[in-house]
Amino acid sequence: MAGEPQSDCLFCKIVAGEIPATVVRETDRTLAFRDISPKAPTHILVIPKVHYPNAAELAAAEPEIAGELLAEAGEVAADEKIVESGYRLIFNTGAGAGQTIFHAHVHVLGGRPMNENMV
Repeated sequence: MAGEPQSDCLFCKIVAGEIPATVVRETDRTLAFRDISPKAPTHILVIPKVHYPNAAELAAAEPEIAGELLAEAGEVAADEKIVESGYRLIFNTGAGAGQTIFHAHVHVLGGRPMNENMV
């Protein structure tokens, strides 16, 4: 069921505490943690604690949480001190776009010039 944890989802397992992650921020509805295969000096994933396969489905079903996801991405950028130098937010949607974990998430990338495709 949409929004419910999925037993085969890596990110749902991280939210449940079953798999460790380097958490940098957490709210009641979001979790932000460092990517295990970073593509930039700062590479953090911000995920909703509810399960939706992609950002579009999350936004359609629970727009408040989608908005919180973006706000938290901005807070992560501020915490990581990459706001002034610039940062990139990326939502990959579908395997053809590079999505490998089908739980909505946004990549926060920064710490170097973002003038190339990264994720």
